[in-house]
Amino acid sequence: MDTEAVRSFVRAAELGQVRHAADELGVSQQAVSKRIAALERALGVRLFVRTPRGVELTLDGQAFLPHARTIVTGADRAVAAVRPGSRALRIDVLGLRSAQAVVLHEYWRSRPGTELDVVTLRSDDPQDAVAAVRAGEVDASFRAVTEPAALPPDVRMVHVLDSALELLVGPRHPLASARTLTPDRLRGHRIWVPGIAPRTEWGEFYDQLATAFGLRVDGTGPNFGNEVLLDALADSAGLATLVGARDRYLWPAGHDLRRIPIAGPALAYPLFLILPRTGPHPGLRAVIRHFRSLAPLPGPVWRPSWARRRSTNPPVGDPR
Repeated sequence: MDTEAVRSFVRAAELGQVRHAADELGVSQQAVSKRIAALERALGVRLFVRTPRGVELTLDGQAFLPHARTIVTGADRAVAAVRPGSRALRIDVLGLRSAQAVVLHEYWRSRPGTELDVVTLRSDDPQDAVAAVRAGEVDASFRAVTEPAALPPDVRMVHVLDSALELLVGPRHPLASARTLTPDRLRGHRIWVPGIAPRTEWGEFYDQLATAFGLRVDGTGPNFGNEVLLDALADSAGLATLVGARDRYLWPAGHDLRRIPIAGPALAYPLFLILPRTGPHPGLRAVIRHFRSLAPLPGPVWRPSWARRRSTNPPVGDPR
């Protein structure tokens, strides 16, 4: 069914004049009449009776009008859903308690009425995130491709924030009383990060971190979720893990877990956004600007190799 013909019918019925409907729709009176005539032929009924004052609905026209309004409204909503700037910005995050999601939530709260759709792709492979961006399934993804040659030319990767790592331990751990720690003091301690997936940015991150500081990062065992990990830390005198300073973790008061900042240097987990190189969603500019407005990490900072290669932030509109 021709939606413009239905729209012409609705406006003529509401205004009572074909001429007035034509003026509002920006077409000729003849064009509106032809559309309505074609609609009547398609439906096999007469919708209007012409009178000296204009047009009046037939009984069939009266029955069709509420449904025709629904068709026009649906068509307008469908167009608005994909019009640049009208559709909600859709962003993939690694987890809803991650630093990415926490900062994104702060951004949303600071801008009441902002349309934002936050999702988590069920894949550890960053190339799946790249494919989702290229296919338009998401507008951007908080993932990173660590090898520049593996990034397709029609997408780009933008560094938006460094997330500082902290050591998380139970009350009986040897480092539990420390106010701050240097990376060197973590040597010899078991840092358990269960479920590290191969070929992921975080797998590469922990490999480089362990090599740089001689740390024992243990990725063995399945990841049964944060609650199981937090229970294990609370019950252990030798187990530790690394968490982002902005990551959101909740545990029972009886666990008495300790989050200890790491400095000298700080350990930075770099947050990147993967987005289309051309025609990105207009809402991304404000999101990137918000992330980059946050205070940088103080003092010396260690970053993995792919973040050092991209250590400078081009302007938000820069195509790099």
